[in-house]
Amino acid sequence: MTDPSHAVFLSYASQDAQAAQRIAETLRSAGIEVFLDQSELRGGDAWDQKIRHEIQSCVLFIPVVSRHTQERLEGYFRHEWKLAIERAHHMAEQKAFLIPIVVDGTRDQEALVPDAFRSVQWTRLPNGETPPAFVERIQCLLSPVPVREPANALQDLSLRRPYSSLERSLAVAAGVAALGAAAYFLAGKFRISKPIVSPPAIAASLASATFNPPPRSIAVLPFVNLSGDPREEYFSDGVSEELVNALSQIQALRVSARTSSFSFKGKETDVRTIARRLDVGTILEGSIRRSGNTVRIEAQLIDARSGFLIWSQDYDRDLKNILALQTEIATRVAAQLRARLLGDEAAAIEAGGTRNPQAYDAYLRGLERFDGSQMTDEAGVRAALMLYDRAISLDPGYAAAYAQRARALSALARDQAYLERLDRSKSLFMQARAAAEKAVRLAPDFADGHVALGWHVLLFGYFDFQSAAREMSRAMSLAPGSVYVLRTYASFEEILGHQRAALRLMQQAVSLDPQNFDYSRDLLWILAGNHRFTDVLAEVPRVRQLRPNSYEIPLYVALAYLGMGRPQQALKVCGSRSAPLEDDDRAHCLALVYHVLGRGADAEAERKKLQALEGDPGAYDYACIYAQWGDPELALRWLRTAESLRIPDLVFLRSDWQLDPIRGAPEFKALERRLDIPL
Repeated sequence: MTDPSHAVFLSYASQDAQAAQRIAETLRSAGIEVFLDQSELRGGDAWDQKIRHEIQSCVLFIPVVSRHTQERLEGYFRHEWKLAIERAHHMAEQKAFLIPIVVDGTRDQEALVPDAFRSVQWTRLPNGETPPAFVERIQCLLSPVPVREPANALQDLSLRRPYSSLERSLAVAAGVAALGAAAYFLAGKFRISKPIVSPPAIAASLASATFNPPPRSIAVLPFVNLSGDPREEYFSDGVSEELVNALSQIQALRVSARTSSFSFKGKETDVRTIARRLDVGTILEGSIRRSGNTVRIEAQLIDARSGFLIWSQDYDRDLKNILALQTEIATRVAAQLRARLLGDEAAAIEAGGTRNPQAYDAYLRGLERFDGSQMTDEAGVRAALMLYDRAISLDPGYAAAYAQRARALSALARDQAYLERLDRSKSLFMQARAAAEKAVRLAPDFADGHVALGWHVLLFGYFDFQSAAREMSRAMSLAPGSVYVLRTYASFEEILGHQRAALRLMQQAVSLDPQNFDYSRDLLWILAGNHRFTDVLAEVPRVRQLRPNSYEIPLYVALAYLGMGRPQQALKVCGSRSAPLEDDDRAHCLALVYHVLGRGADAEAERKKLQALEGDPGAYDYACIYAQWGDPELALRWLRTAESLRIPDLVFLRSDWQLDPIRGAPEFKALERRLDIPL
């Protein structure tokens, strides 16, 4: 090794002093001299000259990046960074000098650092914990051994760029380090962008047998908005979601859904923690900057078990080519994961899309409003509907916009049905049907169009189970990897009474979107439909973590206890004012519980309370109560009312366990025949 005098200069923000001290002590214990300024008071010409001298004479400059450097837009450490970069400008490209490290969850795309730091490889040392492999790496970088390019250089020259100084130095490690350390040094080799990597000691512990994600599994994190305008967030989020959808069209991949991937937005969570939470082996992340009708996207694919970069690429495109760009990124990612491509991925990814930048922008704005409204805020749904209409006016062939228009209209129509505004509901469902059918005509191979027509319109608007079944089957055959299609198909199977198939499919949907409360809630519903009430209670703690104050969870808990024959426990839940139940759900629950406990007058009082709250639109609920009370005549009377009012809940007729006591009644069977529910 060369003379270790002044070998390493460690630059840090004062708030990171402890982490920097750990790094320095570990390097010093290996015989490497480290300059670590620990002066409480910095200033003066003599002190400034000393810092300049140390930076000019050190062999390696290690800047510490963290949330503290993010928060401090001014600081002497930034002056040190500037001095180091000025020195680096006088060095040959082949010389290693800058070695940035990150000591917390700061992401490299968001880091406020000089561009020169981004031209080299980064390393993550959480809290300054420094494993032997990092020490060995520094020793190798200080070594005078000549640089040689490894013999196993990649043949795909399109993926290569001129070596950075750090990459040249990593080649040294390949020749002199032990096999395990060499794997560490070479993992970042031949990259076209700059990853944050982690030492093998950490990677090995995290990639242990306790974490064995499915092969070719991936999550797309929301790409960072680099426009400088927070109002552009809808665009970066929308493009990220479109990439999720694009990857889902590649059947060999297992793609985590949007809700779960986006649940980490704005949080300082490292990629390996995210990967464990989502059970995926790779993470796709990046940044987006839009200027007029052009967009720049930086994408990078990371091995979530080791933290190493697998692939990255920068793209500059006209927005009218956004569909082709999404296809290109998705297929390149698939190739990196060695996923078998069938040759028709481009058509599947681009089905239903547009090449009109203004229409695409209106569509993404609509998605933001519609998702944010959760389909319960009429104003939000109507705002989304206006944006979808604008997208259609700009591109009358935009099938995806028609499909979303159908969803928004059907949401409004269902609300009108519950309000007994039957004419208005019928008119809205007719408009929704026209939009959904238009989407299917424009893009027959666009799965979301078939879901809009089958699930949102034909099923809930027309009780046309047979036609809905054809549309849902078509959607599933077109996009079996789409968690949206999977979830709706699972729910449809439950409605048809195909309990085991529904449970299997919904469990698969939840595995792809574990942070999605709605999907997990639907799993509780299907478990109850399978009379697996013990499993309902077992799932509740996990689901409650997703939405602790949900008013729906206590209802599922109480009904599960009731289904298990434990009415006292059910009463403790729905009778407790601390349980966040809606008034109608509480009255429904208590009407059932009091009856089982022999408190008939109290049960009837709660039923009347429910009827006062809901009126005739609650007909289906009253039928469930009377069925559980053992009064088939009144139960069937209220089902007739639900049918005449076209209450959307009637679609659950075959699967709702609360109606089990009256399934053998001739009038119940006649109703099933009128609805023509497939077997």
